[in-house]
Amino acid sequence: MENGGPSRTALVTAYARAYHQIADQPQIFTDPLAARLLGHAAEELPVATDRLGGAVTERPRRLFFATRARFAEDAVAAAVTAGVRQVVILGAGLDTFAYRNPHRDLRVFEVDHPATQAWKRERLATNGIECPETVAFVPVDFETRTLATELESAGFSRTAPAVFVWLGVVYYLTPDAAHATLAYIAGQAQPVEVVFDYLRSATTDAELAYERARAERLASVGEPVFSHFTPEGIAEQLRALGFTGVEDHPAADLISGYLGGSAEFEGEPSPGLHALRLLRASR
Repeated sequence: MENGGPSRTALVTAYARAYHQIADQPQIFTDPLAARLLGHAAEELPVATDRLGGAVTERPRRLFFATRARFAEDAVAAAVTAGVRQVVILGAGLDTFAYRNPHRDLRVFEVDHPATQAWKRERLATNGIECPETVAFVPVDFETRTLATELESAGFSRTAPAVFVWLGVVYYLTPDAAHATLAYIAGQAQPVEVVFDYLRSATTDAELAYERARAERLASVGEPVFSHFTPEGIAEQLRALGFTGVEDHPAADLISGYLGGSAEFEGEPSPGLHALRLLRASR
């Protein structure tokens, strides 16, 4: 993180969601607060995003961020319909769901590093974005605190059903650390769901070369990649933890589906998408 603020990946994700609102048609995901949280009017976004490039200016990668958010929020909506009344957003970054939450009795627990969360709360206040009573901020420094302790202190109930949203985080954890979090989630009262994205292990030399280049690029900005999984391996791990429903999608397939099978998307080069997958598991 830079200057006590959010990581570069958290900023890139937020700018990608904001730019999606004005740059892409049809729109996969609607977020009227994305640009406002960043302190930009819509007309300022093209200049602001040019500085970041990459994941923001390249349409396939930008669409992935929109799809990831849509996939998670659709899962939350379905869970609320089924009676779930608490959602935990792990590594919330600059996500805005808690401030757009359409479910009046759904508690939203935002978990993140204290410095990122402090920066975000300052931006919320500066830009006049109201924090509803349904939001609970849960600052967790994993070097000194545990997720279980901090969530409990914030009022989270381990004996009530919940949905866990865990986006843009697993890549940066070791496999053991990712498993430990999944095991914690699996211990929640049923029904419980987790939605997360991960990187599939390379299957060709070309994919391996791309993955190495991406890992080097991320490591150079202080955010090294530590884990890749096979779909079969992660499914086996989840089932061993008691998850009986595993829904796993290649990111490109979901994007195309949300766009109605758009030939325009399918015809674009998207090497950055080949390893990205979105998974929803329930028990």
